[in-house]
Amino acid sequence: MDLKGKRVAIFVDQQYQEMEVWYPYYRLIEAGAEAHFIAAEAPKNYPSKTGYPCVSHKSYDAVRAADYDGVIVPGGFAPDFIRRHPASSHFIAEMNAQGKLVAAICHGLWCLCSANVLRGKRCTSFFAIKDDVVNAGGLWEDSEVVVDGNLVSSRMPDDLPAFMKACMQVLAGR
Repeated sequence: MDLKGKRVAIFVDQQYQEMEVWYPYYRLIEAGAEAHFIAAEAPKNYPSKTGYPCVSHKSYDAVRAADYDGVIVPGGFAPDFIRRHPASSHFIAEMNAQGKLVAAICHGLWCLCSANVLRGKRCTSFFAIKDDVVNAGGLWEDSEVVVDGNLVSSRMPDDLPAFMKACMQVLAGR
């Protein structure tokens, strides 16, 4: 699938889940898209749950939703840090308002809860945050990937192939 000309923000913070950051990053690059690591500060090294480094390209304050075609929020413990920054929630909400890809996997849906974009939307997440997703208005289901318009969600690293296939289809306009 050709995604040349598409730009995607991948949120990152400390204790991210490695596969949920790097698998999407490399799949997007392979398809010709630009992918940027976005975090609270940039450039800054954010270690994964096991210490694997990820250096942010830009900060939340330095990006605009108008300049991107999608956002991907990984899981691990990073979402608990990401959602502490109002600018990250604002970015997600703006992407959603513009009908652009808003994708989250595992605990990443915590950030979508904080951005208030789940009300009435079908979605999934890691089972441990199901109550949070439901309380934010999400219509939770246990599936490897759920697509509801521009919203793509998955449960865990094992779901990454289906997750990225769906993300890429939304980005391509299918």
